Amino acid sequence: MNKTVSMFVGGILVGAFLATAGFSLYLRGLKSGGGQQSQMVLKLGHGLDTAHPVHKAMEFMKQRIEELSGGDVTVDIYPSAVLGSETQCIEQLQNGSLAMTKTSAAAMENFIPAMSVYSLPYVFRDSDHYWSVLNGPIGKGLLQQGEAKFLRGLCYYDGGSRNFYTKETPIRTPDDLKGLKIRVMNSKTAIDMVKAMGGSPTPIAWGELYSALAQGTVDGAENNPPSFTSNKHYEVCKHFTLDGHTRIPDMLLISSKVWNKLDPQVQAWVQQAADESVDFQRQLWQEKTQESLEMAEAEGVTVYEVDTAAFAAKVAPMLAEVGDPEVRELLKQISEVE
Repeated sequence: MNKTVSMFVGGILVGAFLATAGFSLYLRGLKSGGGQQSQMVLKLGHGLDTAHPVHKAMEFMKQRIEELSGGDVTVDIYPSAVLGSETQCIEQLQNGSLAMTKTSAAAMENFIPAMSVYSLPYVFRDSDHYWSVLNGPIGKGLLQQGEAKFLRGLCYYDGGSRNFYTKETPIRTPDDLKGLKIRVMNSKTAIDMVKAMGGSPTPIAWGELYSALAQGTVDGAENNPPSFTSNKHYEVCKHFTLDGHTRIPDMLLISSKVWNKLDPQVQAWVQQAADESVDFQRQLWQEKTQESLEMAEAEGVTVYEVDTAAFAAKVAPMLAEVGDPEVRELLKQISEVE
């Protein structure tokens, strides 16, 4: 091989190396020969559609990161599970191939057992108590417990309160649940809760629920108002009860492997943008919830205000029997938050 060819091949190899070195899910501010800084891109994948308040909050966060960094840092958002399911996205965070994702706090119980406290019924007195806990030492402490599993929590988003809805029987008191087959998540906590109230819990995949309701496999289900209307369950269920038995937040996670490679200033920008997106999302969620309830009523659904104390009394023994010492301590601490 002559010298000219050798230099040509060598140039190709060097170019390929530089291209490979410069390609990643996030760029660490590499300097070009002209002294200009490359944009750092953080990749975020989740399973929600683009109309969801949480997706819109993440778009807000992206905008704020760009503003705070002067355009040096941005976020590429991949919605609708194009990068995989919720579990798959979490696994990608753990190996560092994905920077951020959104998940339910319920799904995090597999990584942070203490997070199960959020799935227990009537832990929070109201919305103000809920946010005081999430934004205080208890909530922030739980966000960081996933570090050992390479999952760092950035913030919580409002997932709304879960409520019962049924086809035929209105649920005005917990006794009205007796004998009714109620669809629940495949969660021991959810199953125990419905049993404590006298119902018959029936785990069914969310995507199969509409058919199960229409065919009479179950008599009802439980979820928040936006999920009730967006999945058109109002076409089958004409009774919606605002009992608010659980308030399970969503969480924005970042891979610890990615976070630990970020400069402190970039970390500060990301955290600030995430924090600011929470207030934005909370407002959107409130609006979406009210809009959903009005839509349900327009579709012939009766919405019931009920005495939640009666429902809470039914599950009080369930809370008293919590076996995990850490969760028991958290319940005590939460009850003491003003």
